[in-house]
Amino acid sequence: MNHHLLSTLLRPLRLIASGSLLLSAALLPADAYSCTSAIISAKASASGRPMLWKHRDTSTTDNKVEYVASADGAYAYVALFNAADTQLKEAWTGMNEVGFAIMNTASYNIKADQVPDRMMDREGEVMTIALRSCRSVEDFEALLDSLPRPMGVEANFGVIDASGAGAYYETNNDSYIKYDLADAPDGVLIRTNYSHSGRQGEGYGYVRECNAEHLIRPVIDGEGISAEFLTEDVSRSFYHDVMGADMLAQTDTRWVVDEDFIPRYKSTATIVIEGIQPLASAAEATPQQIVNEYVMWTGLGYPPCSEIVPVWCHADGVRADLRGTGPDGTSPMGNLAKQRRAEVFPPRAGGNTRYIDLQVLRNSSGTGYLQTLVPRNRETYRLISHRRDAGEIQFE
Repeated sequence: MNHHLLSTLLRPLRLIASGSLLLSAALLPADAYSCTSAIISAKASASGRPMLWKHRDTSTTDNKVEYVASADGAYAYVALFNAADTQLKEAWTGMNEVGFAIMNTASYNIKADQVPDRMMDREGEVMTIALRSCRSVEDFEALLDSLPRPMGVEANFGVIDASGAGAYYETNNDSYIKYDLADAPDGVLIRTNYSHSGRQGEGYGYVRECNAEHLIRPVIDGEGISAEFLTEDVSRSFYHDVMGADMLAQTDTRWVVDEDFIPRYKSTATIVIEGIQPLASAAEATPQQIVNEYVMWTGLGYPPCSEIVPVWCHADGVRADLRGTGPDGTSPMGNLAKQRRAEVFPPRAGGNTRYIDLQVLRNSSGTGYLQTLVPRNRETYRLISHRRDAGEIQFE
């Protein structure tokens, strides 16, 4: 890790920690940041490559994907940003040119202090610094150790690197607890919006975590978990663990209440970062290897209505309709998914958006968004994965 660079990157955070700079994100309600996520080891992966999966839930509807070039000794990276983030200060999941990748889920049961809200919600800034400065999981741990206290975060950070190492860091203002992927018996770690090391019974996402466990665990013993499975099956599933039923499978059911499914009204992206077959050391990874093999499979917008687009860590690796090229810096792909979401959640008296019209997603005519988009997405996976594995994807 470049310690001079790190000192430069940390300077704005020291200003925040001292109270001289406030974040607009702190004005958002507590459950504005949510998410369902998983880290998949190479041994549990169908491709033999580790993966990060983030199903993003946030009250900030509009997302975009942007590439940030190397500057002043920092690594280049590609990441998901809020559309309004014109200066690209807060990355919400991403990967860099040397194979380090990161995501987070908000936690609501590990903050144990009186740090005011105006000094919190800095997770996006921390992940930006990590993408610019970290090569390995160990580098990220060193970064957490070096951050000024209070860190201004309450989150589960998930990371992987080119060696296949991975971990969740359940992090609060003063400390963190590491959950090493190597210690997971089946090679899978799952997190939602509470920390396993935190206060029991507090936080959010307990049912969503059970939903993910129900869907993911049985696949490990078969052919392994694929990026395609995570975006096309898990992020689009309406299985509900409390009811023990998949609402989509009940063909006579049209209306369901938006409560505790993995896809939610506030779901704005499903992303899987699929890495490289593990190297002996993260230090061995070269930018050329990473750009040609790492893929950030990206579905912008409400996941049941999203199209999957591959993204690479290169200036030419982000398709224009994922970038902030639309009105007010929004992405055209995200805007299209937002229009589709409006059909799934049709307006009701009083502005209620809690009722899902399942017939918009699947119907007897075969015209539902799941019926038309998922086959297209699966073909994208097939074609791009074949080209990658055959060495046909080459960026200069």
